[in-house]
Amino acid sequence: MINTRTTALWAGLGMLMIIAHIGLIFYGLVPNLVARPLHLALILPWVFVFPAVSSGQRIWGLLLAGGGVACCLWIALHHQELRNQYGFLEGQGQILMALFLLALVLEAARRMIGWPLPLVAALALAYGLFGQHIPGQFGHSGTPLASFLGTLTIAEGGLWGSLTGVSVGVVSIFVIFGAVLNAGEAGQGFMNVAAGAAGRLRGGAAKVSVLSSALFGSISGSASANVASTGAVTLPAMVKLGYPKRLAAAVEAVASSGGQIMPPLMGAGAFVMVELTGVPYLEIMLAATLPAVLFFFAVWIGIDAFATRHALKGIPKDEQPALRDILITSCFFALPFSVLLLGMFALRLTPQYAAALAIFVGIALLAFNGQTGLDLRQGAQRLSQTCISAGRQIAMIGSIIICASIVIGVLGITGLGVKLTSFIVSGSGGALWPSLLLTALACLLLGMEVPTTAAYVICVSVAGPALTDLGLDPLQAHLFVFWFALLSTITPPVCGAVFIAAGMIGENWLKVALSAMALGIGLYFIPLGMIANPQIIRLGDAPLEALIAFAKMAFGLACLSFGLISNYHLALRLGLILLGLGVFFAGAFI
Repeated sequence: MINTRTTALWAGLGMLMIIAHIGLIFYGLVPNLVARPLHLALILPWVFVFPAVSSGQRIWGLLLAGGGVACCLWIALHHQELRNQYGFLEGQGQILMALFLLALVLEAARRMIGWPLPLVAALALAYGLFGQHIPGQFGHSGTPLASFLGTLTIAEGGLWGSLTGVSVGVVSIFVIFGAVLNAGEAGQGFMNVAAGAAGRLRGGAAKVSVLSSALFGSISGSASANVASTGAVTLPAMVKLGYPKRLAAAVEAVASSGGQIMPPLMGAGAFVMVELTGVPYLEIMLAATLPAVLFFFAVWIGIDAFATRHALKGIPKDEQPALRDILITSCFFALPFSVLLLGMFALRLTPQYAAALAIFVGIALLAFNGQTGLDLRQGAQRLSQTCISAGRQIAMIGSIIICASIVIGVLGITGLGVKLTSFIVSGSGGALWPSLLLTALACLLLGMEVPTTAAYVICVSVAGPALTDLGLDPLQAHLFVFWFALLSTITPPVCGAVFIAAGMIGENWLKVALSAMALGIGLYFIPLGMIANPQIIRLGDAPLEALIAFAKMAFGLACLSFGLISNYHLALRLGLILLGLGVFFAGAFI
């Protein structure tokens, strides 16, 4: 594990990671078989060496990382010759290298996120190698070993496919952007703005959690990171004001989960969606905005519904931030975000180029303190923290995406994806809504085992074509799958965000999960609402229709929330639930 003697070394490696990825943006065209293997080479030390706590672990980590870096550099240096091999390995040496790289990627993902995703990838590899022995429609004709392994390891498929390209060119840049903001005072700025805007309202402490989680989650893209950061402030505040522990933890868990659906980052999902759909990033960001706002609106209304059961106080006036503090600290996130948005919308720059410019502004702000002004020493410490944080987060997301790329590569090589798509269509009788429910169930089950982005990639590769064949717009289908892949953050038995929030506050996780599911009802209904009311994702080209759909769905969710949560008479609650469902899905089955 990192200590004071090695901080400088890891900060230096993190700086190399940052310079390399930003450099790829400004350098120009770099061959994919150069940029993508270098991306993995930069990741490996953070996976195998950084977490080591003993000398034995460190030695093994160095050996594994060193071997992986050597293989990646060899591929990058020989990319021109490998391109002429057309994905066919030549000689035992290349076969051994391919096997080592695949095993290394599986082990990297295991170390980062546990067994489920590597097991899925390993099963996919086994299917690719031995699936010709499976009878019936789910078997395949077989692929020569040298061709199968080569397509996955020396061609622009498998490990070096388009998903890895998204991780290299876009995801890593926005992760760096988030790390820069988090190292400075942007997080405190989020909290101050949220407290100033909502602290005085009924349920104010809970609503501060909602607003701060929406703001912080828009750059972190991680439910766990969101709970740990904003929860450290909001959870004690809610308990101090007398909120039930189960409700306080549920508010934080649900609000924090929304970070993965809130533009611009969306937990890397938006950038993966760009690659898989071919839809420009700005269009995806606009399409995702109203559903994300609707989710936080539903949580906000849910808090008001809980207020009919409990006395949910606002934050006392003497504990709210002063106007000066709000104005000053808000600059730490407002300036970089302004550069990002101006770059994308006014100057028409690519998202990664605009983000790189925003990163430079954010790095400059690290040298400033909201209380004392310029502080170069603190700025240097924050920059070191940024480098280490960026290295760890890029390694985490990169390990997930590269491992998931194995699954996508095998689906393409064997044709299994097309077969599973046909199975879904036939299993649902060719009807849209049964197919949606089957897909939602698959997303929920897979999301319990693997991270949201990986669950989305795998599910949409299988179910996406089936849904589009049944008449859905591709972006509509992808957003539907992405939202349902997120359900496991608050849905038992896994519910990672719930576990963290419950642990921080010392409450039974199951009680928290039940409250979270009621409060996070939007997470279950909004994806279905995007199918019943497709106009809500058309903010870019039909803003009036999108806003009308938003208002309709907002009213339906408000009725559902009060019907499920409030302390009203049972008959009134049932009436509200029926009214909410009727308004929400009006016209969907006509």
